[in-house]
Amino acid sequence: MKRIKNLSLLTLLAAVMVFMAACGGGTSTDKTEGSTSKDTAKTEQKTELSGSLSISGSSAMQPLVAAAAEEFMAQNPKVDVQVQAGGSGTGLSQVAEGSVQIGNSDVFAEEKEGIPADQLVDHKVAVVGMTAAVNPKVGIKDIKKEDLIKVFTGKITNWKELGGKDQKIVLVNRPDSSGTRAVFNKFALDGATPAEGITEDSSNTVKKIINETDGAIGYLAFSYFTDDSVTPLSIDGVEPTAENVQTGKFPVWAYQHSYTKGEATDLAKAFLDFMMSDDIQNNLLKQQGYLPVTKMEVERDAKGNQSNK
Repeated sequence: MKRIKNLSLLTLLAAVMVFMAACGGGTSTDKTEGSTSKDTAKTEQKTELSGSLSISGSSAMQPLVAAAAEEFMAQNPKVDVQVQAGGSGTGLSQVAEGSVQIGNSDVFAEEKEGIPADQLVDHKVAVVGMTAAVNPKVGIKDIKKEDLIKVFTGKITNWKELGGKDQKIVLVNRPDSSGTRAVFNKFALDGATPAEGITEDSSNTVKKIINETDGAIGYLAFSYFTDDSVTPLSIDGVEPTAENVQTGKFPVWAYQHSYTKGEATDLAKAFLDFMMSDDIQNNLLKQQGYLPVTKMEVERDAKGNQSNK
């Protein structure tokens, strides 16, 4: 009987120990789970974006950046992004003086006089391709680069000299402050100064004038060639296509720059990272008529030197 009682006590003691261990383990697990939940909440709280971001600069870039800003704010409801135009020079000046966090530009900061380029950090967010555009009645679709220069400098004045119709050439230019003009002059005209002609600041207006004016020629970004109201010209037999720009075959293209003063931080960095995301590069840019910088097989420096990546 004593042996049976001893076994009963041992059995009871073992059961109590198992129960206590189970209770202890449960308590430990609860604490760990609670701690993990709190840590996760803290992490989520830290990564939630809020505040305001000011962006200014290139008029050509404004629709693209504004559209990206709308998507960015939709994903981050506590963020407010203001995108203003004013031109590349304005964007560069304002970001340099600190009145905006991002300054957009069609050209490198080094190309603008009075800009402290050494204080700014360049973020290339897109590529724009452009070419000469003519009235459809002109009768040509391709032009040699040397002839294009002669047309814009006034050395060739009638399209019949280039195999087209017997029509006087009418030049449609952009103003001196235009980033589009700077790019076209540099890469299509090899730096030559265009002759006097009609001057318009809006690409939509330029397209309208070319369409309505016999013998007219101007220049537009690829995104404006959405119909047959104007004819985009190939240059030296190379068609103005996204693929030809990306491979370096077509010469008239430029980066779209977003500059920050010093390295990008906080909201500016988050927004610029968003601009470089696959969704924006592969979808929004195409919708807006730009080319993804991430697919470029060539690159350029501020002096215009092109090289393979």
